[in-house]
Amino acid sequence: MDGATIGLDIGGTKIAAALVGADGTVGPVRRAPTPATRGPDAVVAAAVDLADRVRREAAEAPVACGVGTAGAVDATGRITHATDTLPGWPGTELRAVLAAALDLPVVVANDVQAMAAGEAWHGAAAEARDALVVAAGTGIGGAIVIGGEVIVGRHGFAGSVGHLPATRRLGRRCGCGATDHVEAYAAGPAIAAEYAARTGRAAAPPLEAVAAAAAAGDQVAVQVIDAAARVLGDGLAAAANLLDPEVVVLGGGVLGLGEPFVTAVGAALRAAALPGVDGLPVRTARLGAAAVLAGAALLARRAVAGAG
Repeated sequence: MDGATIGLDIGGTKIAAALVGADGTVGPVRRAPTPATRGPDAVVAAAVDLADRVRREAAEAPVACGVGTAGAVDATGRITHATDTLPGWPGTELRAVLAAALDLPVVVANDVQAMAAGEAWHGAAAEARDALVVAAGTGIGGAIVIGGEVIVGRHGFAGSVGHLPATRRLGRRCGCGATDHVEAYAAGPAIAAEYAARTGRAAAPPLEAVAAAAAAGDQVAVQVIDAAARVLGDGLAAAANLLDPEVVVLGGGVLGLGEPFVTAVGAALRAAALPGVDGLPVRTARLGAAAVLAGAALLARRAVAGAG
């Protein structure tokens, strides 16, 4: 199938769009702030504007649009669940609205599932048949790849590593409303909040500041990062013991904590994993911020090719 595909990444703070070639190559990325406080209609309008801008820059008409979005997505492309970072987002008929506005076939997936598609086809899991892909940032999302295909699950939650029970039980509230999930201890805001609490700060610093403090020898920062890595590694071990994948791919903003964090996550995973599974490689995502765009576009391209 000739022609590029539009990739859209809709997050709580920014929207990104780019043309993606059949080989997964991502063109220049255009970005705009997400008008989250103005409601879902404004968010969709901003996404349409950005997609139109990308389409105008294309040498030939795009054949489809693939969307990776925050929140859980059902088979019709409707948002079923989302956190408060996108107020009112649940219930949005995202696929139908975008398809009408863009006059293109549209496929909508959860952003981490789109990231997993990108990493499975052109990234860190490209040589693996099965993979567990995890994005740790403002929240912690995950996705399962089996036989090179992303497994979504009946309700769109397959691979939700961040909502496994944490090995620490301090009554921490998760973004989903439950307590003591992995996300409540190992997501970026949780790490920053723990550092602020332990150093007596009135407000949590940026995660980059915690990383810089640890690099400078601040032992509180080192301990906070290590504790978060252990919780995440334990959660990954639980998932890996169940799924037995060939590789774990770790991405997201928490990777800004540096190689010591990734190493500590891998060590915790190996310590809690079953024999054999304890040799599971943990790789960092290869496509970076482009993974969602590439994966979403490739999901759309496959859907259109299959329909044809």
